[in-house]
Amino acid sequence: MKGIGTGQSGEAMPAADESVGLLTGEGLPLERLGALGAWIQDHPVWGALTVALVVLLVGALFHRVVRHYILRFLEYIARQTPRKWDQALFDARLPQRLAWGVPLLVWYYGAVLVPHLPPDALLVTQRVLLATMVVVVVRAFDAFLDGVNRIYMENPRARERPIKGFLQVANVVAHLAGLILIISILMDRSPFLFLSGLGAMTAVLLLVFRDTLLSLVAGIQITTNDLLRTGDWIEMPQFQADGDVVDIALNSVTVQNWDRTLTVIPTHKFLEHAFRNWRGMSESGGRRIKRAVRLDQNSVRFLTPEEVERFERWELLGNYIRSKQEEVDAHNRDHPTAEGVAVPHHRRLTNLGTFRAYLAEYLRAHPGIHQEMILMVRQLAPGPEGIPMEVYGFTNDIRWSAYEGIQGDLFDHILATIPEFGLRVYQKPSGSDLLQALEER
Repeated sequence: MKGIGTGQSGEAMPAADESVGLLTGEGLPLERLGALGAWIQDHPVWGALTVALVVLLVGALFHRVVRHYILRFLEYIARQTPRKWDQALFDARLPQRLAWGVPLLVWYYGAVLVPHLPPDALLVTQRVLLATMVVVVVRAFDAFLDGVNRIYMENPRARERPIKGFLQVANVVAHLAGLILIISILMDRSPFLFLSGLGAMTAVLLLVFRDTLLSLVAGIQITTNDLLRTGDWIEMPQFQADGDVVDIALNSVTVQNWDRTLTVIPTHKFLEHAFRNWRGMSESGGRRIKRAVRLDQNSVRFLTPEEVERFERWELLGNYIRSKQEEVDAHNRDHPTAEGVAVPHHRRLTNLGTFRAYLAEYLRAHPGIHQEMILMVRQLAPGPEGIPMEVYGFTNDIRWSAYEGIQGDLFDHILATIPEFGLRVYQKPSGSDLLQALEER
């Protein structure tokens, strides 16, 4: 046979560039195996199957040793170290996925040991194994990106600048590159041949990956402009989303609504539709109260001297009554009423104004109201449903339950205090009111 070389012992050995004889079993040193080699020589089919089975078992044994012993030992060491990156990589299953490369390497190089194996069959087997190695590498890279994201999530800035979308882009690119390599290996063609044909497929790729490309651009703008973070409370009525953002990915943003349901919104929709982000409220430390009670216009009147004296003894109204009374008396002295005037034009205190002043003082003294943010009690324009008296302010606790509790207690006190000023709450007559009116008639 041509291509025979000579080793140090003087025996004939196959040349490095001559593999046909080795692959077919003609160059294997079966004579060194004694009776086993003679049996393989006499029974080529069963001999080939036996060697192939041994190679498969050796590869499986190596894989079991690596996964169940070596990797467990390394994982134990990783759990004992204070560093978190090695633990994150194990949690992402990067070493476990790389372990599949061990049996593939054993089978790839062990295939040449199978005697009487046709060269074409060996070539196909090694191509399939090599393509499978590419799959293992791509899956390992996917786990590596997952580990990187886990490590980054430990950073306090992870909520402000999530990188999951960018890692998913890298994952998509890796899968596309792996697909091209697998096809080129199986077809025995250069991968650059397939890359050169991508130019003609650009229009098809843009159509297929339209949403992915739009989401990529949207993700970049969302991250760059800090429009959305994990943990933000958002409202997006177009998609019936009202809750916290729990995940920002390449193609979608997941929102957990207050009823514990999940709404998945395409990322690029956040640039096409308006949404409300309550992050500013959370960061400010105050949650707005903007609610009005409607007062009956017929109950508005001037205060009597007895009421002025009674309100002057109130802790929250004493200073207001005294200062306002001095202002009114000074104005009346400067503008005396002419004798014989039927409707005097001099100033007097009203129950509505006094009630508004009382609410303002009550809010300033309330422990649940944020005193460093805007705070007012304003009277809105009267209408068919009475005079709206609106409370505008912010609670100093942004938690939903605490906010509702503070707001409820506040308006409980307001509704209970209104009769003290001779005012009535406006309310449309109910059936019982009409029945009572008919009975009185």
